[in-house]
Amino acid sequence: MDDLEFVLRCVAKDKLAWDEFVDKYSRLIYKYINNTLTLKCPGRFGPDTQEELYHEVFLSLTRDDFRKLRTFSAKNGASLATWLRQVVINHALDYLRKHKDLISLEEENEEGLALKDFIASGLPCAKEILAQKERVSVLEECIERLGEEEKYFIEMHFNQDINLEELRRFFSVSRGAIDMRKSKIIKRLKECFREKGFLINSA
Repeated sequence: MDDLEFVLRCVAKDKLAWDEFVDKYSRLIYKYINNTLTLKCPGRFGPDTQEELYHEVFLSLTRDDFRKLRTFSAKNGASLATWLRQVVINHALDYLRKHKDLISLEEENEEGLALKDFIASGLPCAKEILAQKERVSVLEECIERLGEEEKYFIEMHFNQDINLEELRRFFSVSRGAIDMRKSKIIKRLKECFREKGFLINSA
């Protein structure tokens, strides 16, 4: 039985299927919650918060007659585990946003650099653009075009100073894959700036 068929059984309120879902994916959901909170705010959130988020995730999946779980479609061959990882990360990030803005263009890391400077460093000729305060809104718009996982990557790698090797382990991918992900994010931001009418070097 493939993942999509399994989910269809769950949303049809097949008790055996739902019991299997809870048994099979509970530890995975806890793991993603813990990893997200630990990477973002190490030591700040304890077991109570993790338990709260765990129950919230399950509630979000089952609310309104399994409305969210019904959106799983195995698109592009994505597994249920991969889809759940994104659901959990999004939920945890939403929780963190309530406590502190997740992506801040002005917030500086330990080296005294802000996110806007990080983006500029990856976008040749963009530093002058970003130096003008009114242009920051363009960067915000470009970041908003990114997927949640891409925004999360930017937040973790820059604002939280999480190195690529740690991110590789978190996303369970090879070092080459995590380097490629960073490259693709920078490429998308460059393309967005070009669409907005700015000249960006291809180097």
